[in-house]
Amino acid sequence: MQPTKLTPEFALIRAHFAALGSARADVLLGVGDDCALLAVPPGQQLAVSIDTLAAGVHFLPDCDPEAIGHKCLAVGLSDLAAMGAEPAWATLALTLPATLPRESPDWLPAFARGFGRLAQAHAVALVGGDTTRGPLSITVQVHGLVPVGAEVRRSGARPGDLVCVSGALGDAGLALRELLAGQVPPPARRARLERPTPRVALGLVLRGLATAMIDCSDGLAADLGHILEASGVGAELDLAALPLEGAVAAAVGRGGDWGLPLAAGDDYELCFCLPPVYREQLPELAARCGCPLTPIGRILSGPGLNCRAADGALVALERVGFDHFG
Repeated sequence: MQPTKLTPEFALIRAHFAALGSARADVLLGVGDDCALLAVPPGQQLAVSIDTLAAGVHFLPDCDPEAIGHKCLAVGLSDLAAMGAEPAWATLALTLPATLPRESPDWLPAFARGFGRLAQAHAVALVGGDTTRGPLSITVQVHGLVPVGAEVRRSGARPGDLVCVSGALGDAGLALRELLAGQVPPPARRARLERPTPRVALGLVLRGLATAMIDCSDGLAADLGHILEASGVGAELDLAALPLEGAVAAAVGRGGDWGLPLAAGDDYELCFCLPPVYREQLPELAARCGCPLTPIGRILSGPGLNCRAADGALVALERVGFDHFG
């Protein structure tokens, strides 16, 4: 009898992805069958999000494959964080060209390493997926758990709420601008673009406190706009309060380019609305989740988004965020 020989596709899966991520008791059947079998604990509901990253759109062709592996999972974990869900499982659909970027045999191991390290950090098990041939793109579906009724939606913002944001804004947009101009951003700023930090701990801390929440993937103005539309409210932002690192603040100061922190996208920070009674608790919440939290505005009863400069003047934005079809 001839021994069974794996096809190249299944050999690839076994070599790089079969045991990727964390081992979880709630994975009854993972990679290697037609479907994964997963046990949702009693009293929990499933939060599911899916994102596709395409070469030349979401990452540059010469991007470090380990960073690509990290980012393709991080963007989904950021969505789970925005709903207050705890990450659990992921599936991965990987479309690979005949010749990988950099023509490197190390591309797949590096990609898997970046994906796997972030998965381990957040106790995520890779439970299935698909591989195929074509232009390089990666689709990741993430699954998280949240107690029934404890999720934070976009639709709960109320007049008087504080508008707050985690971390800093605009670093990823500035790094991309520098790369496209042939410049080399400092490593920390480039990491903000290629290895974003999903604010999972913050999302969990804000359950029961935040009235609405969203992650800033397309730009703060656009993403906050989704909250305003879903909640039927408006907002005013205090531009002087925006948390900006030195290089971004300098870029804004030179040309008044508020589009960099408000519309460039790829920040993957959380924007959330908080009843004003919790303002004094922000430093404590920041310490618990390990990142700065800054109030940057307030929710209004009337529609629309006003962006007000330090001198009180309203600032009009040429665009509010990234649009794939704009």
